[in-house]
Amino acid sequence: MGCASSIHISDRVVYHGKESEDSHSPQQTNATQHQGNPASGLPLKPPSCKTTLTEVQFGPMKLFKDPLQVLLVFAKEDSQSNGFCRACEKANYRCKMARTPESALECFSEKHHDLVIIDHRHSRHFDAEALCRSMRAVNSSENTVIVAVVKRPDREEASVMPLINAGFNRRYVENANMMACYNELLQLEHGEVLAQFKLRAGNAIFTALEQSQDAIEITSEDQVIQYVNPAYESIMGYQQSELIGKEIIEVPKSEKNKPDLLETINSCILKGKEWQGIYYAKKKNGDSVQQNVKITPVTGQGGKIRHYVSINRPLNDNNKSDKSSERVQAESQTDIQSSKHKDRRKGSLDVRSTTSRGSDGSSQRRHSSMARIHSMTIEAPITKVINIINAAQESSPMPVAEALDRVLEILRTTELYSPQLGTKDEDPHTNDLVGGLMTDGLRRLSGNEYILSTKPPHHLPSHLTTPLSLNDIPPRIAQTMENEDSWDFDVFTLEAATMKRPLTYLGLKIFSRFGVCEFLNCPEATLRSWLQVIEANYHSSNSYHNSSHAADVLHATAYFLCKERVKQSLDPIDEVAALIAATVHDVDHPGRTNSFLCNAGSELAILYNDTAVLESHHAALAFQISTRDDKCNIFKNIERNEYRTLRQAIIDMVLATEMTKHFEHVNKFVNSINKPLAALEENGGSNDEESVKSVLTSPENRILVKRMLIKCADISNPCRPQELCIEWAGRISEEYFAQTDEEKRQGLPVVMPVFDRNTCSIPKSQISFIDYFITDMFDAWDAFADLLILCSIWTITSSTGKAWMSGSCTA
Repeated sequence: MGCASSIHISDRVVYHGKESEDSHSPQQTNATQHQGNPASGLPLKPPSCKTTLTEVQFGPMKLFKDPLQVLLVFAKEDSQSNGFCRACEKANYRCKMARTPESALECFSEKHHDLVIIDHRHSRHFDAEALCRSMRAVNSSENTVIVAVVKRPDREEASVMPLINAGFNRRYVENANMMACYNELLQLEHGEVLAQFKLRAGNAIFTALEQSQDAIEITSEDQVIQYVNPAYESIMGYQQSELIGKEIIEVPKSEKNKPDLLETINSCILKGKEWQGIYYAKKKNGDSVQQNVKITPVTGQGGKIRHYVSINRPLNDNNKSDKSSERVQAESQTDIQSSKHKDRRKGSLDVRSTTSRGSDGSSQRRHSSMARIHSMTIEAPITKVINIINAAQESSPMPVAEALDRVLEILRTTELYSPQLGTKDEDPHTNDLVGGLMTDGLRRLSGNEYILSTKPPHHLPSHLTTPLSLNDIPPRIAQTMENEDSWDFDVFTLEAATMKRPLTYLGLKIFSRFGVCEFLNCPEATLRSWLQVIEANYHSSNSYHNSSHAADVLHATAYFLCKERVKQSLDPIDEVAALIAATVHDVDHPGRTNSFLCNAGSELAILYNDTAVLESHHAALAFQISTRDDKCNIFKNIERNEYRTLRQAIIDMVLATEMTKHFEHVNKFVNSINKPLAALEENGGSNDEESVKSVLTSPENRILVKRMLIKCADISNPCRPQELCIEWAGRISEEYFAQTDEEKRQGLPVVMPVFDRNTCSIPKSQISFIDYFITDMFDAWDAFADLLILCSIWTITSSTGKAWMSGSCTA
């Protein structure tokens, strides 16, 4: 649409008669070169009628177009140049003639003509393509239509690509007939020239967008980001280059939004309806900003939605009021009577509407008032708490007010869910585990760089001979999977039987048990190929993060999904998402922690801005692997919206395995699910069943259940039977030992010094991990899912681990 040159071939013209050879006489050429100033072009006979402006409608804009300005570039006067001259006169265009490239360029630089017609027939006079390139190099030339006049071909048609590459928009096959020239000019005026005139007006629109104080984002129909303005960059902290071309779903989302909000927004705008409301956006630095957002679908060609325009205004820009009104609002928050809520909203409208003055009138006041109403009635819970405390401070004694100040300081931090080490800060094992698993590492500027994943993902190895279906699994392998629905299942036996390829076989059986192929509408052969290629992208050289770990997590996930309380909470799409997420959650893991990758300046750490580096990579690579080849694309047959929902759930679960938000996920689960369920059980009553169902099936709680499920499955090793627990402990310790060795070798900060293979006590490290990460999480999960066998095994394992640590039990 004007971003790149296009060319049209005028093949409708008819050649009439021969060209006049007399028109090329040197006398005429010399005479014209001495008239006036040749550098500025030769003005031809002015139009006979008065100058009139043409009204052009461009969306809601009304434009006024001057008569067309045409520049003719012909080295010599001939019948063709005369034909265009007379045609311009007939059409009342402003026309100038230039005889040399130099005068043409100077004239064009001064006037910026709408239309330039260049004689391309006689290369001996000047190089028409070189002249066109020179004109295209002039500022603002992109909106000029340039036409090449070419000879009528004697034999075969020549390609127009050289003309396009030179910058021409159109080719005109020579025809000196005045009406042919006139018709060509009319088509140009009402076609490409008009389109370019409208595009010129688009510059004003983009200037308005660039200067706007609101953050503006434009996406395609597929929700791929096409434009963000400087205000968006300033507010969100991103550069344009980091966002353009990305899908909206790839941009990190704030967890402060209700889980079903995105679904609500999408269902609204996909119907072509405008959506407006409060939305938390996640800035590049991880902070959340509350915004009043208005998303408008833009209908284009074919009556279909072609773009979405999102206008975002941070609420604090519209919520500046004096201290007394803030105090009134804060006090109002504590009143739960509906009548007082109505009075407050009415009062707020009356007061604030008087502060909106200006020439832009009601529209700005209405927009501002709407934003303020939203900010009062749809408030984050933490903001309500802070407002209530602020109001209480006003009438509190000094000691209480000072104590509340300390409370506010705590509430305003971002680490609300991360406990202080307290008495554990003397334990080096706990310190190192927290430092290695819950931070992004020390920032160290050095020349050391850790290169990771510079090669493309693995394709399916040709030597793999996985069975065609479940029925063809060899008996020795099938036997090892007979008890795969039991918590006692031994994945190491399956690992040995399958020559370190347990994920494909166990995946086939578990996915079949849960009807995944039926849900995805994909053949078992596609699932088999997918499992094979996913497993091929796990590193068998890793002692812990390999496909056996993925198989173990898949088994635990399937085990948890069969628990009655979990089944009551999740839908079939949630179950499928959980199984897929478990399968891919550590794909292409390098056997090093996020802290190591950040300290080493790895390519992945740079790509993901030192934030959830590995987890982001696992999720992204899993979908790259899955969708690049139809043979293993298990998603290819599901409906688009269902795919988006499934994809979002898988990504969310994989990202939940990152340990920096471990306590946040656990605390949210306890406060949003465990405590309400416990309260309902204590209170009893006839409506218990319905109330329990409401807690279990709310969209936000289903997300918390899925996160907790995969987190418990991911680090369930201490809860496994003793011999399995000890084997896993040895494997993860060996991986940490190897990382410490490499950190010392490369001169990097050693993030877990206690994991030195010469001095480390594996039992002590495991007990620290159990005490700090496992105990509270599995207590909460057991209270929800009722894991009696699991809980008793965990108790035995914990006590055995302490005996192991004291030396009374050997590994």
